[in-house]
Amino acid sequence: MSTSIQPRPPLNSDDLVMIQVQLGDTLKQLQGAHLFLTGGTGFLGRWLVESFLHFNKAHGLDARLTVLSRDPERFLASAPHLASDCLSFVQGDIRSFVFPNCKFTHVIHAATDASDRLNSEDPLKMFDVIVDGTRRILDFASQYSAKRLLFVSSGAIYGPQSPEVRNTSEEMFFGFAPNFPNNAYAEGKRAAEFLCSVYARNFNIAIPIARCFAFVGPHLPLDAHFAIGNFINDRIHARAIRVAGDGTALRSYLYASDMATWLWKILLQGESGQAYNVGSSDAISIRDLAMKIAIPAGLEVKIGSPTYPSRPGNQYVPSVQRAVEELGCKVNVPLDQAISRTIEFNTR
Repeated sequence: MSTSIQPRPPLNSDDLVMIQVQLGDTLKQLQGAHLFLTGGTGFLGRWLVESFLHFNKAHGLDARLTVLSRDPERFLASAPHLASDCLSFVQGDIRSFVFPNCKFTHVIHAATDASDRLNSEDPLKMFDVIVDGTRRILDFASQYSAKRLLFVSSGAIYGPQSPEVRNTSEEMFFGFAPNFPNNAYAEGKRAAEFLCSVYARNFNIAIPIARCFAFVGPHLPLDAHFAIGNFINDRIHARAIRVAGDGTALRSYLYASDMATWLWKILLQGESGQAYNVGSSDAISIRDLAMKIAIPAGLEVKIGSPTYPSRPGNQYVPSVQRAVEELGCKVNVPLDQAISRTIEFNTR
């Protein structure tokens, strides 16, 4: 029996205008372009699709966007406001899709959700989806002589951040246990970055890399493994906010409109073969994050386990100096506003 799909509302126009303004004249590079996007139906992809449709119309770019999706009809049913003559779909799996018979100038490879469940229950599938999918999209881009390809990687490739390191820069790698199957996602992204470097050299494609950290904003799943999404979900339903661990882990969060702006900048201006961290450099503990979301609503925060001073620190916070200095990226939406905008979107 099929289930009805509840359409999601469009993004706030102020967010879309902010992306357009931050990109400015850079958008001229997309005049008459044809882009191919994988992962367009997920959190990150939805922001890229909707921002593209906005600035394509606002600037009269006469550009087109083709999105790879396993179920285009379901996606459009969930977002009917995105239907447009400049948006088309190719149905298929990232590992085996049939190459469309047309030329593309730019490719964005953003497929593969960071699924904790898939990573733990079927690490071979997780690894294969990332590596084989990346190889497929690189073959596609090289066959059609695309000028630029953005590979969306992850901060997970650095390994567990050393406690004495405040912010992880692009040159820092802390190592993995090679015999630990739960590293499938991180190892897959590392292997995929290697493939990107080889194709960039051998096929003359400019391939900058975005290493994404943690985000907050409309379309972020509120019932997955993202702590901030779970906390916001508890806030919306007036429940006590539950922290699974002791709350001392450090994270940072970039609002989704800034995330989308940075990704567009990296695609259009990033140096080929160069990796750029995408995220916020301002750390906050999970305990303080829970308090920040709970207190305005008068909700209780329940900490799952006591703090042990001997326990190693847990942090996942990037340095974004390279993106700021080389590409002019910046944080426009502070965390308090990012949280309130996310709550507002999910309570319309």
